[in-house]
Amino acid sequence: MKATEARLLDFLKKSPQFVIPIYQRTYSWTEKECRQLWDDVIRAGTSPNVSVHFVGSIVYIEQGLSQVSHQAPLLVIDGQQRLTSAAVLLSSLAKALGDTEPVEGFSARKVRNYYLLNPEETGERNYKLLLTQTDKSTLTALVAGRDLPKDASLRIKDNAALFDELIAGCKGDLVPLCRGLAKLVIVDVALSREHDNPQLIFESMNSTGRELSQADLIRNFVLMGLEPALQTRLYEDFWRPMEVDFGQEAYGTHFDAFMRHYLTVKSGEIPNVSEVYEAFKAHARAPKTAAAGVEALVRELRDYARYFCAMALGAESDPELGLAFQDLRELKVDVAYPLLLELYADYVAKAFPRADLVAAVRLIEAYVFRRAVCTIPTNSMNKTFATFTKGIKKEKYLESLQAQFLMLPSYRRFPGDDEFRRDLQTRDLYNFRSRSYWLRRIENHGRKERVDVDEYTVEHILPQNENLAAEWKSALGADWERVQQTWLHTLGNLTLTRYNSEYSDHPFLKKRDMKGGFKVSPLNLNEGLGQLETWDETTIKSRAERVAGLALAVWPGPRLSPELLASYRPKSTPTSVRSIDDFPHLLAQRELFEAFRKAVLALDPCVSEEFLKLYVAYKAETNFVDVIPQAKRLLIVLNMPFPAIHDPRGMGRDVTALGRWGNGDVELALSKLDDLPYVVGLVRQSFERQMGNGGDA
Repeated sequence: MKATEARLLDFLKKSPQFVIPIYQRTYSWTEKECRQLWDDVIRAGTSPNVSVHFVGSIVYIEQGLSQVSHQAPLLVIDGQQRLTSAAVLLSSLAKALGDTEPVEGFSARKVRNYYLLNPEETGERNYKLLLTQTDKSTLTALVAGRDLPKDASLRIKDNAALFDELIAGCKGDLVPLCRGLAKLVIVDVALSREHDNPQLIFESMNSTGRELSQADLIRNFVLMGLEPALQTRLYEDFWRPMEVDFGQEAYGTHFDAFMRHYLTVKSGEIPNVSEVYEAFKAHARAPKTAAAGVEALVRELRDYARYFCAMALGAESDPELGLAFQDLRELKVDVAYPLLLELYADYVAKAFPRADLVAAVRLIEAYVFRRAVCTIPTNSMNKTFATFTKGIKKEKYLESLQAQFLMLPSYRRFPGDDEFRRDLQTRDLYNFRSRSYWLRRIENHGRKERVDVDEYTVEHILPQNENLAAEWKSALGADWERVQQTWLHTLGNLTLTRYNSEYSDHPFLKKRDMKGGFKVSPLNLNEGLGQLETWDETTIKSRAERVAGLALAVWPGPRLSPELLASYRPKSTPTSVRSIDDFPHLLAQRELFEAFRKAVLALDPCVSEEFLKLYVAYKAETNFVDVIPQAKRLLIVLNMPFPAIHDPRGMGRDVTALGRWGNGDVELALSKLDDLPYVVGLVRQSFERQMGNGGDA
């Protein structure tokens, strides 16, 4: 490696041509970064005290061997964003300069021929900088003064317009801009083809992840070290189609998330958001993946990306499936995508028919929505979906999927019909984050001609106004304040209308009979309102019960007979029933143990207690803490890695490599009631980790 300081313009002038390798990300600077560059240039150009301004490094390697008669292009390893932004700014400057030369060396002809073009070359060699794909055609058109292509790079197009606007704001005084550009300095880093490893250098320069996304690092990792011909083929056949499917904007905002979901499918573990690249490298280097080869890996990535775009970005071509995915997207439950990706992959492999995939997606939708209505915490859903398919029988796909849902433990449960119906009638659904979603789903259930809910507003039949008119108070009775507070934002009192302003706070009968009133409304949600003579607590509750009954059909739960479900349950081995009386040491520590068990069982209704031969186990899905009775203390074993526990007092010890009873790697002793609150706090960490709330999700 050879690094030297150089002025950016001299560097551009002396260099033959810079080529961005196909594996590099596309140009991604936004208005924010370009405005910062502009401000830096103008500041340097207007201040005599600023002799130079450092803008970063340009790292490159020769594409081939240079000869006396021909200099090989330089492959840019790092610095594409700075080079491209400088080229866009110089192009805008050249256009504005026209026939003038406000500073020596800064005329339109010189700016283009020194820094943007190789004037004696033709074809692609005519340009100082060649980008990739859409960026390439857009920048070359910009530099050459041609019309931009129809599918122009949005970033280059927008930033060129920004620089044009900023230059116009100079009102003809381009001296500060020219002087500032002349003061820009970079570090010129030339790599040796024989001795330097571009990938290692690339990783070290981007180790913080601030400049490159995890997906960018992954793409470079996969393609950078390949032979040029294979590199080009894999990029054009697989990676480029992925980028096109995502689109210019969505690629930057969704691709990292997709990669995380893909790795969750492959490993059953959810990578930390900031460690997706490391998780991918581990996956790529795993014996099975490595044996299949890089082409198989990239091909699979391309397939899974297609599935993800179909589900998450609205690219599904099948109308019924597309509608199911759209409804699920509105719930914004990204943690479901590992399960959905696996389902879609098996559907493509013809493991089950399309109708079963639709039913599966609707089950997932119902699971998520029912839990939201029943206010069940969402912190366990990431792990639920990450490992869900482990229990699926491929020969009975939909049936086993339903069985898996029905067998989820209490904190991960699929709320039953009674629980869902009850909570749906009393929950505040007006301030529910998916309000338009549930209204649209109920209104359009069974309709062939769908209603666009976005064209309607939500109507409170009983108004929100705290100062109700006398007619309303009379209709609601002496207890009108309680009725309004209790039922105002609930299912029974909410509907849709295009006449919200006309309805205002008018009495019910006026809302019913006016032009556009409830009596003539074509909406399913308003069915029956035209036949009512009053609107009070009884009619609100009656309507809520009716609509909640309809909701059971909109969001149906899994349906399996008890006998069929029993066939899916794991066969348990009969064990002898034990109790506290079977543990003499517990009897000696009874007060302490009773206080401990009460606190642990109070963590969540799903926690169960089991007296085993040598210890007492407390379980959610599996053991999260075990108690080993001893003569003068309770030995507590937490089922979590020792490095993961937050233990400021240092009560726990690492027993990872030691023989022990119980499950887990953290052991501590409890001998007095004063320590109980602190110990229960440690136990809670183990419990929440098992529930899925103990790590990055």
